[in-house]
Amino acid sequence: MTSEVHYATGRRKTSSARVYLTSGKGDITVNDKKLDIYFGRKVAQMLVMQPIEMTELSGKLDINVKVKGGGSFGQAGAIRHGISRALISYDEELRAQLKKAGLLTRDDRRVERKKPGLVKARKSKQFSKR
Repeated sequence: MTSEVHYATGRRKTSSARVYLTSGKGDITVNDKKLDIYFGRKVAQMLVMQPIEMTELSGKLDINVKVKGGGSFGQAGAIRHGISRALISYDEELRAQLKKAGLLTRDDRRVERKKPGLVKARKSKQFSKR
């Protein structure tokens, strides 16, 4: 647990987040903006804060995140995954706690592609008997 920078990459759907952890006073910046400005919705902010609050490290680490791709909740999930992975490089003993909560598993579900002849991925046109 030194004052060096700990880096990890988190992914969710089509979003990828590069997370940098340093010792500090608890500032979280996402793409050079404060967390509450970047994510207007409280649910997305809660997703990002989940691994920090679970490990009781809020107020002890500064987190700088660069995220791209996907929508807001996909980005929040990618940041959560990245923070969880960076916390392990910060302190290996947190691994069991984060793994039990399921924060280290990459959720790779994506939107299914549209198939030819169908309206959406699985929805077909209305059948007409006559």
